[in-house]
Amino acid sequence: MTEATTLPQDFQLVLRPNVSLSRDGFIVLMVVFAAICLVAGGFFLALGAWPVFGFFGLDILLLYLAFRVNYRRARRYEMLEMRDGRLVLSKVAATGKVRDWVFDPYWVRVRLEQNRVDPAIPGDLFLASHGQKVALGSFLAPAERGSLAATLEHTLADFRTRRA
Repeated sequence: MTEATTLPQDFQLVLRPNVSLSRDGFIVLMVVFAAICLVAGGFFLALGAWPVFGFFGLDILLLYLAFRVNYRRARRYEMLEMRDGRLVLSKVAATGKVRDWVFDPYWVRVRLEQNRVDPAIPGDLFLASHGQKVALGSFLAPAERGSLAATLEHTLADFRTRRA
């Protein structure tokens, strides 16, 4: 969870996935990794094992591509907010495509399922109401999903008592 603001009648929560490294950290990692691969590859090239040099280059490319995919996926986010007395969940994909779900805060339920492997660890988190069931915060760590569920339940209960 990154940002949370709870005001008397407003609620907004933006969830963003964790990013592996900052931009500067990524550049440092790539420079160090490339230097190590080029030195090791140069050693094998000098011994006459030229194909090994190519595989070290492939390692550099694959590491770069893996981080690019990670950073692309990190552009997605989810936003929960109260708008005109409705709880709105907006999921924004890495491409910028937005999908909204609208819930009545009196009827919506926060469901934190148990982890099938270890029941002590929180599982998937859902918002459910009138046959709709939408996953929330799938990219969050289990402890963060548990904390988010508690925050949402508290906020919704507070909203219901203020409006009653």
